[in-house]
Amino acid sequence: MDKHYTYLLINFLTVFFPVMLSFDKRVRFYKSWKFIFPGLLLTGSVFLIWDYIFVLTDVWGFNSDYITGIYFLRLPVEEILFFITVPFACIFIYECLNYYIKRDVLKKVSRPVSLLLALLSAAMLIVFHQRVYSLATFGLLFVLTLYLFLAKPPFAGRFYVAYIVSLIPFFIVNGLLTSIPVVLYNDHQNMGLRIGSIPFEDHFYSLAMLLMNILFFEHFRRGGLKINADGNRTPSLY
Repeated sequence: MDKHYTYLLINFLTVFFPVMLSFDKRVRFYKSWKFIFPGLLLTGSVFLIWDYIFVLTDVWGFNSDYITGIYFLRLPVEEILFFITVPFACIFIYECLNYYIKRDVLKKVSRPVSLLLALLSAAMLIVFHQRVYSLATFGLLFVLTLYLFLAKPPFAGRFYVAYIVSLIPFFIVNGLLTSIPVVLYNDHQNMGLRIGSIPFEDHFYSLAMLLMNILFFEHFRRGGLKINADGNRTPSLY
């Protein structure tokens, strides 16, 4: 295979099994697709703008040896697909876990975890505010986890379980992208700390991206409404 299709192949393999298994008669993930794509569009738009700025400011770039050379707004088409394939696969993991694990095992600790992540993000912002990737990643994560702490959505514990499980494919996909390497990082714009070949911030970048997608997914699945104690229906993000 031509190595210029490497990133495209990684995208394809990321989403292949979630799509194929979407029609499993137990989980029936395909029935949830219509609730996924609005969130993919909204979250993807945020991250693509961020991505575009990062390319312009030399936070990261792409190895031309491993991409097809098709660009849109200076971003490889494979990078655009990344914000569809990876969140789709992660939401598939989330839904499978919801089906097979009936008990919300992290329900009682979800709020303390959210608060801890918000405080960690705030600390990272103070220490690494001059590093663009660190600033953007922990800034967004601070907002999202603080919201999670304050809003107390009922699915927070299940989200954290899904994120922990999603770290398995995360290490495979990001490990490939950073070790080949397909994505080239400017370590002057991040903490300079890596887990294997993966920048430390990537773990929290993934957390923020998945969390935003899950928030939108649950919002659209629940019709953007909740039932109050008095029986009235009011807008809700959870």
